[in-house]
Amino acid sequence: MSKTIKIFGWILFSFLFIYVITALSFSVFQNRFIFQSKSLSPEYAFAFGQNFEEHFITTEDQEKLSALLFKTSQLSRGLILYFHGNADNLQRWGMYAVDFTQLGFDVLMIDYRGYGKSTGTPNEENLYKDAVNVLQWSQKNYSPTRTIIYGRSLGAAVASHLATVYNPELLILETPFDELSGAVYPIIRPVLQWFPQQYRFSNKATLPKVTCRTLIIHGTDDWVVPLSSALRLKPLLKEGDQFIIIKGGGHRNLRDFEEFHTALAEALK
Repeated sequence: MSKTIKIFGWILFSFLFIYVITALSFSVFQNRFIFQSKSLSPEYAFAFGQNFEEHFITTEDQEKLSALLFKTSQLSRGLILYFHGNADNLQRWGMYAVDFTQLGFDVLMIDYRGYGKSTGTPNEENLYKDAVNVLQWSQKNYSPTRTIIYGRSLGAAVASHLATVYNPELLILETPFDELSGAVYPIIRPVLQWFPQQYRFSNKATLPKVTCRTLIIHGTDDWVVPLSSALRLKPLLKEGDQFIIIKGGGHRNLRDFEEFHTALAEALK
């Protein structure tokens, strides 16, 4: 009996050790966990199945943000400012521009600092400031008749924050979390409270300040940002806002569902 208890004790100790180390690692290496960027050489040639323009937007502190402007083949109905998720770069995210250009909208996407061809190092404050710079650049160089702000996953926090600074016609959030800790597996979350967290990326703090119409789209099978995290944003929505749940939808595949495209088409009428 004592041997069984001893073995059980070692198993429990090992589990707790791994548990705490995992949480500690997340805290210490927050930047690597959060900003999973892939850099590109300045000579890299983007390739997409539709026409686009490549630009560089200078920030207040003289960093260069890589930007792609996709133009619809139709008479333009306005501009989508698109803020992507925490991984990869514009070579991946640019493939999603067609979801909007086919609806008659132009799309402006940027890579955050340290992503793709963009210079600098990302952090929460810089992402918010850079979003404002991108908006100002679009107004000066593009002058859209309508502006819609779109944010996906981590980019949802950037988008919702920007919507408190500039009042767009519409704010669309795809797979958002209530705040960054909401995207952490629930089993690890309690231990994270022991360690200082550098970033919040809080949609629940910004959404009450957003005055424009808002659409949130999330899936039931999202293993990166649990639906439960996004649902904590639902009470913050105003009359006329929408929260659409796609049954079976995950974190990366919502565009595979007809309901996703229907929701976009309806919102962007």
